[in-house]
Amino acid sequence: MKIKVKFFASYREIAGRSEAVLDLTDGSSLGILLEDLKGRYPKLGSLTDSIIASVNKRYAKEDLVLKDGDEVALLPPVSGG
Repeated sequence: MKIKVKFFASYREIAGRSEAVLDLTDGSSLGILLEDLKGRYPKLGSLTDSIIASVNKRYAKEDLVLKDGDEVALLPPVSGG
């Protein structure tokens, strides 16, 4: 299945692109996608504990099973005052 991944802020800098399309096995979860991304972009590995992810514009947890055509957005944590 094909999953569109959008990278924002520092994740975009690490990936060197704003989006990518990944082929994953049917039934893959968001957690599996994140592991795949760590393999492709090793610098993401140290940041994956703080990644906020949305699937189809809704916040999601790693156990969410993805479907063909889903759009995953990776957002770094935001701090402010």
